[in-house]
Amino acid sequence: MSDFIWVEKYRPKLIDECILPDSIKKTFQDFVTAGEIPNMLLSGPPGIGKTTVAKALCEQLGADFYVINGSDEGRFLDTVRNNAKNFASTVSLTSDKKHKVIIIDEADNTTPDVQLLLRANIEEFSSNCRFIFTCNFQNKIIRPLRSRCTIVNFTISKEKQGLAAKFFERLLYILDVEKIPYDKKVIAELINKHFPDWRRILNECQRYSVSGKIDSGILATLYEVSIHELAKILKEKNFPKAREWVNSNLDNEPHILFRTIYDSFYKTMIPTSIPAAILILAKYQSWAETVPDQEINVLACLTEIMVECTFK
Repeated sequence: MSDFIWVEKYRPKLIDECILPDSIKKTFQDFVTAGEIPNMLLSGPPGIGKTTVAKALCEQLGADFYVINGSDEGRFLDTVRNNAKNFASTVSLTSDKKHKVIIIDEADNTTPDVQLLLRANIEEFSSNCRFIFTCNFQNKIIRPLRSRCTIVNFTISKEKQGLAAKFFERLLYILDVEKIPYDKKVIAELINKHFPDWRRILNECQRYSVSGKIDSGILATLYEVSIHELAKILKEKNFPKAREWVNSNLDNEPHILFRTIYDSFYKTMIPTSIPAAILILAKYQSWAETVPDQEINVLACLTEIMVECTFK
């Protein structure tokens, strides 16, 4: 199965192969040089490479590792207790394995009681096991757990252009290996839309490749937002449908969603309601870069517009 899914098939096995800002890459290269893995919390947006880096570090140092998904089995206290204890307390089958590592993926989706258990596990198994936690939102990890970890923030500021260029070359290589014809401009658009979610970009690329090629024919679907349907939903104050609309359009970047909604006001709303709608939209758009959940933010915006504004 992993040979079919590109994200797994082309997942980097070494830190040097990971596409990261130089400062972050150096942090992990230093761990490799030292031959040690500390307890770590890797924080950053989805798809940026946190889990890939954690696995690559373990692979490069020859560490036995076990992954627990915080959105799945990681939500159940007994499951985490049993699985973590069984792995951490057993002797490695390979005598030269220096480390044992438990990777808690999407740790911010675990419950507080699970996080308290993991804090205790860090101390109980400190002699033979390390823990690496990945999360999108660091503030959802309890302080006692954060304080026991080296925190690495996967933030991108000035390096965006350089990192996008590296991923562009990586993606072209993958498409060449898979023998998929492509238009470079379309690949650039795809990267620009989903940056820095490398996982999403690669998954989308594989999805579009099913047609046999990736060309300008997919551009219409990249930025498609069903605004006419939304106007009808807001006019009818149909909250369940509004939530469905948000879920089906979250593929678009928040600024694209907000701009499209704004452009629709003049066609769908009575003139006296437009100023209030703009103020509501501006408020939620200003929060878009920092909120932990984009779905809730966009849906709250639409809900307030439904309540306060009148449509034609």
